[in-house]
Amino acid sequence: MLSSVKRLLIGRPLKSTALGEQKLNIFKALAILSSDALSSVAYGTEQILLVLATIGAIAYWYSVPIAIGVLFLLAALILSYRQIIFSYPNGGGAYLVSKENLGLTAGLIAGGSLLVDYILTVAVSVSAGTDAITSALPGLHPYNVFIACILVILITILNLRGLTESATILAYPVYLFVIALFILIGTGAFKILTGHVHAGTHISIGTPVQGITLFLLLRAFASGCSALTGVEAISNAIPNFKDPAPNNAAKTLILMGSLLALLFSGITFMAYYYGISPKANETVVSQIAKGTFGRGYLYFFVQGTTALILVLAANTGYSAFPLLAYNLAKDKYMPRMFTIRGDRLGYSNGIVSLGVASIVLIIAFGGQTEQLIPLYAVGVFIPFTLSQTGMILKWIREKPARWIAKLTANLIGAIITFTVLVIFFITKFGQVWSVLIFLPLIVILFQRIYTHYNAVGEQLRIDPDHPAVKIEGNVIIVPVAGITKVVENSINYAKSLTDQVIAVYVSFDRDDEKKFEEKWQKWRPDVRLVTIHSHYRSVLQPLRKFIDIVEHKASESNYRVTVLIPQFMTKKNWHYILHNQSSLLIRTYLLYKKKVIVATLPYQFKK
Repeated sequence: MLSSVKRLLIGRPLKSTALGEQKLNIFKALAILSSDALSSVAYGTEQILLVLATIGAIAYWYSVPIAIGVLFLLAALILSYRQIIFSYPNGGGAYLVSKENLGLTAGLIAGGSLLVDYILTVAVSVSAGTDAITSALPGLHPYNVFIACILVILITILNLRGLTESATILAYPVYLFVIALFILIGTGAFKILTGHVHAGTHISIGTPVQGITLFLLLRAFASGCSALTGVEAISNAIPNFKDPAPNNAAKTLILMGSLLALLFSGITFMAYYYGISPKANETVVSQIAKGTFGRGYLYFFVQGTTALILVLAANTGYSAFPLLAYNLAKDKYMPRMFTIRGDRLGYSNGIVSLGVASIVLIIAFGGQTEQLIPLYAVGVFIPFTLSQTGMILKWIREKPARWIAKLTANLIGAIITFTVLVIFFITKFGQVWSVLIFLPLIVILFQRIYTHYNAVGEQLRIDPDHPAVKIEGNVIIVPVAGITKVVENSINYAKSLTDQVIAVYVSFDRDDEKKFEEKWQKWRPDVRLVTIHSHYRSVLQPLRKFIDIVEHKASESNYRVTVLIPQFMTKKNWHYILHNQSSLLIRTYLLYKKKVIVATLPYQFKK
């Protein structure tokens, strides 16, 4: 049944030879890898206005020069990441750049930041999408967290179906969102030019503002930089592109940057010209659409596509997180399970882990997007800064053709991203301080995992100078609870392997013990029976002591001890609760005995 449900949800398994078919062209890659960056248009401007609103509506004109600063940073990042794509065509982005040029610790910090960032990408995107839905349908506000969790589950299932299939589905809402915003911006610009929007709704640029400070402007700029989240995703996912992968990835990056610049500047200008103020229960984009179209079909078209892309922007995390986890796992810093492809050729363990972590985060923060965005942005700007700095050192060390121009682009990017990072910590320390705790913990965890894998490898490695001790024979101990077909099956199997078979019976009653010995002698006199009386009605403790004695004697003759545990298998799973689980307890305990082999022999019931 579970297998049928799995097939229904994620589809039939794909052959490994079909991996090439799962690569993305530019059209599909732009949809799933740029959706996070493009969706940030829906809340980037709003984050700027939320900070300026602390002074008053008179300060809203500052959103225009702040937006210009954000666009300048965007251009620097696009140029920088384009260079990273060609320098590291196998993906890995900031993690590989930092590890190779700044050292292992910097690489692990970048990798850990990005992993957390992709979890936040899903949580923020889905929470923002839910906000857009409930802005249009206010009656759903009390169910924000529930709706967000359901949406995460749906996106997780969609991604488990495979990269190409999810990209095909996601392409339509992403491009519909782009079209909707261009219609909104175009219509708004037309109304402004034709005088249909009253000029008195906004404050003139340059108007003196009482109480404005550099600290507040820097805080607003840092908040606006949340619109740049997702820019790095393409450099992490280069292996997902069709050949030539670096060229296609670079083209996708340029297209994404161009669209992001146009949409962000258009929404920011319209919010300024319309005199929009941020509201608790209605987004800035919703207010602009209502002011441009009223609450008609086009308004709901804009809101619907905005909600869709905000939710589906989570797919950027689902595309990049599994690949980054794969790179870390390949280097032994994450569990090996993240290197395994699932039925649909995606790294399904990474996809499922991302979905679960995102749901936990949404529930923990109550689905409050504005509480997540600062943490989200810091998680992006740490690897931004590290990757730019790493590229600077790379150009200085290698000095390739035109290295001065390349170094200049990365230097500008590093200075700006580091400045934004410092601003975030200064202006929003109360919301981002947890980064200073969980990042070191993540790096320590990475290092512990690496140490474990090295220790395992050292112990598994064959050493010709120290060959393994030769095993002369085997003693098989079979715990028995009675004379049954299950026991008979186990004894016969043990006898087929060796003559050194010992059946062990633990009794709680002396009379019962004597009767069992008599029955055994009549039934299997060829197999030695050892009966042990348990004073405290425990099976495990007397059996453990007996196994220890046999193991000690056997090791003197280079014999190995095998405990063969009879196990009957019920026809239906729920039948297991009707039987005691002594075999499970024995097996669990013995697995930790260094010199004892544990084997289970199943006996299938037919009804």
